[in-house]
Amino acid sequence: MRREAITDPVTGFVYPEEWTARCASPEALTLAASGLGVLTASGAVLRRGFTTGTTAAAACTAAVLSLRNPVSDVAVALPCGLAFTVSAPGRKGIGSARKDAGDYFSDVTAGLLFVAVAKPARTGLAVEAGEGIGRFVRDTPRFRAGAAAISETAMASILQGIRGAMAATGIPGVRVRLSIPDGAAVAGKTLNPRIGIEGGISVLGSTGLVEPWDDHLTGSAFERIRGADRVVLTTGRIGLRYSRLLFPDREAVLVGVNLGRALDEARGETVICALPGLVMKFIDPGILEGTGCGTVEELTATPAWPGIMARAFARFRADRPGVRVVIVDRNGCIMGDSG
Repeated sequence: MRREAITDPVTGFVYPEEWTARCASPEALTLAASGLGVLTASGAVLRRGFTTGTTAAAACTAAVLSLRNPVSDVAVALPCGLAFTVSAPGRKGIGSARKDAGDYFSDVTAGLLFVAVAKPARTGLAVEAGEGIGRFVRDTPRFRAGAAAISETAMASILQGIRGAMAATGIPGVRVRLSIPDGAAVAGKTLNPRIGIEGGISVLGSTGLVEPWDDHLTGSAFERIRGADRVVLTTGRIGLRYSRLLFPDREAVLVGVNLGRALDEARGETVICALPGLVMKFIDPGILEGTGCGTVEELTATPAWPGIMARAFARFRADRPGVRVVIVDRNGCIMGDSG
């Protein structure tokens, strides 16, 4: 029996018919069609989780809603355009949510408790970062020293949830304090200490969903790469978005940290298109040495960046002459093109 084609609403990828044929569970296929699941080449469906940004938004929304009535879960609109119900009990202005990592078993933030405390105000909306949320120890291109490590996308989700809760309850103003009680303890297992963030974890999430990166999903990505005549490889969700816009005639594949293997699997014309962080460190592992910068993002804001990037491109062209590298910023502007 021929099944109707399923499209992943998060990535826009149309799952091959043979993949859906290998899946014996209608419920699993429904999960994949919703965006909360990822169908793999084997027919298995892996569950996506929620990012720290989504978890924070859920806790804050529950806190504000519970100023009027207790709640057990809340609806959260995700940056990727989807909306899901997230478990988030709230009572008397205190809301909480636990980080659900889905089938990404290596997520060190899985199960972390997020707590939000909301207090009515005369007017306006204020969000305060409490314990367990990291803070930058030095200025970066996007954050000043002392700023809470909450990305713009995550903060937008938090504010959207709070505003919706204010409208639903009729509360004219509110102050919300968000904390992650065990955030400082878990932060040591993340990259934060190495990139100049101390005191806790970061609140992030470009799509609002956590990808279940394991061998099954990676295998599916490699199958797509092998089957493409013209492929563009990228490392994250922002890169995936701009890869599709800049190279609409190519198969765009998100490979995360697996760039090396992805390049080995590619058979046709290949482009790498992504934000600079992972790509430039892949091209030149020692790119930060002697620069005084803790991250590639910091390096991009220095006068030395154009020359460093050009030299890295030249070395990479010598090693991989058939691969073009296009570096974009978070607004989709091209920072560099190896040609």
